[in-house]
Amino acid sequence: MKLVRELDPVEIRVLGSLLEKQQSTPEYYPLTANALLAACNQRSSREPVMDLAMSDVAGALDRLRELVLVWSADGARSERWEHNLDARWDLDASSKAVLTLLFLRGEQTPGELRQRADRLHAFASPEEVEATLRRMAADGEPLVFELPRRPGHKEARWSHLAGGIPPGTEKAAPLVTSAAPESLERRVAKLEQSVLDLTELVARLKAELGG
Repeated sequence: MKLVRELDPVEIRVLGSLLEKQQSTPEYYPLTANALLAACNQRSSREPVMDLAMSDVAGALDRLRELVLVWSADGARSERWEHNLDARWDLDASSKAVLTLLFLRGEQTPGELRQRADRLHAFASPEEVEATLRRMAADGEPLVFELPRRPGHKEARWSHLAGGIPPGTEKAAPLVTSAAPESLERRVAKLEQSVLDLTELVARLKAELGG
């Protein structure tokens, strides 16, 4: 099971920051709590920008550790943190890059994802990004969701599902229309006509059988 429960915005920012630093600056990964706090509060490449306290990050790490989504690295002189999403969510390089950007910057088009993924993974084209997104969306436990296309826009936007389906974007259920219920008089008239038809049919059968 990929998602035991929906993650809150701080948990998503912590995971996104761990994912990003693992790919962009692996020499500094795993991260100390201070480095992780700085990554979460980074002013660039973050939407929205957050101003978290150490207690916010520590609380999120505790909750994520209970879900086995993060753990502290062994053998470090100071406690360092790493994510466990590669194994838990079966991420390859392309899906990891896409999920990182969606966690850190919210909904985006395939073109935006390709442009912003240069330090994470080299996508050859927006079509390659879209193929990755559609593969992730087709999974039995999808991690991404295609949003309704905005009027006048060529590309659809995509969002992650770690925090649940984005508000207001649930797929509309098919509209089922039904005829207005018949009046009692109409239903009685139909029944009376059915009785008359059956009576005539029985009378004809008796005449044909000589009864």
